[in-house]
Amino acid sequence: MISVCSARTIQASPSSIHFFFPRNRRRIDSNVLRFSANFSSRCSDYDEYSEAQSERIANYAGTRLEETVDINPGKVRLDSWISSRINGISRARVQSSIRAGLVSVNGRVIDKVSHNVKAGDVINCTISELQPLRAEPEDIDLDIVYEDEHVLVVNKPAHMVVHPAPGNATGTLVNAILNHCSLPMVSTSTGEHQSDSDVSDDEFSSIEVFSRVSEAPIRPGIVHRLDKGTSGLLVVAKDEHSHAHLSAQFKQHSIERVYISLTCGVPPSTAGRIEIPICRDPNNRIRMTATHGTKNNPHAKHAASRYNVMEILAQGGSSLVEWRLETGRTHQIRAHAKYMGIPLLGDEVYGGTKSMAMSLLRTRASSNCHGQLMQLVSSLERPCLHALTLGFVHPHTGKNIRFSCPPPTDFAEILSQLREIGTKKVTKS
Repeated sequence: MISVCSARTIQASPSSIHFFFPRNRRRIDSNVLRFSANFSSRCSDYDEYSEAQSERIANYAGTRLEETVDINPGKVRLDSWISSRINGISRARVQSSIRAGLVSVNGRVIDKVSHNVKAGDVINCTISELQPLRAEPEDIDLDIVYEDEHVLVVNKPAHMVVHPAPGNATGTLVNAILNHCSLPMVSTSTGEHQSDSDVSDDEFSSIEVFSRVSEAPIRPGIVHRLDKGTSGLLVVAKDEHSHAHLSAQFKQHSIERVYISLTCGVPPSTAGRIEIPICRDPNNRIRMTATHGTKNNPHAKHAASRYNVMEILAQGGSSLVEWRLETGRTHQIRAHAKYMGIPLLGDEVYGGTKSMAMSLLRTRASSNCHGQLMQLVSSLERPCLHALTLGFVHPHTGKNIRFSCPPPTDFAEILSQLREIGTKKVTKS
């Protein structure tokens, strides 16, 4: 049973993000730094990190599109239509090209991203060069669970993006860490940055920092990430040895990662393993989708998750589910939960809408608590998903270390309310 009021348990352990910070800060602070984010193919563990190293997302700069809209697409925006014609490019990248005056419709330059296209329109587009983003140190409170000379473990709050991207240039975990570690402003480039309307907050990234004076790599890199809406544990590596060591553990799947979620409904069995490939939803770029097989979809990636129902809540209207990942694709838990017919509570992107939650819960709760329940469900602003536990071998001491952090207030409150309606603990077989 997860007790939402239990104290944080620490069993000697860090977690897994990677920023490599120099021990000699004075030497590096005087230099101008270049912070280059090498994004992978959108995922959250070492599997995708490895793929990213060999299948870097194309720069796309200079890519040209000359095409006539052959059928009436209905009410479709220019940025959306172009994104659908260039495989793999983000809408944010297309939008920057439109605003730069590099797109014309019927020979007339259009700089409005929401311009509607229609059948017969002749569209010419040239993708613009990547523009660097600047990340400045910001005095943002961090919930530091553990810190030593080599690693920094952070309990990321929900709604915080891991690192800057268009639409999220400030207020990110990177901004906070730069300030905490007394590092100067850096600029990011060489990656396909995405806007908040795209899948940009949980990609696997290798972020490198170089001194322009010496070009000696300090090499900070985010090894694993959490969705913007997901709370929980991440680790930052402060030196290159720690980064390499943790990366190897991700590759070997030896790092322990446990998530908990609240679902709409209850899984068909109390424990199991789901192995369904995941790819980007062709009809919605901000969403991934579980799909059968990869034969007809070369973009689908192997994905496997293990789940265990811990409590059946609200007379079957919801459940507290523990997840352990074998792979780490973008939105893996969210996509697999949707595929199983139990989308996460509060996950509007994957079907766990407020209206669905209320339809499941209303018939199971007494009428005198409908108002309170509706108010609580309406206040949900993110999927109820929390990175509860993270454990690994410390890269320098060689000791097995493990952290666990209880879910934050919003998660705890809805869980408490669901328990009041009804709870049945599930015993592991």
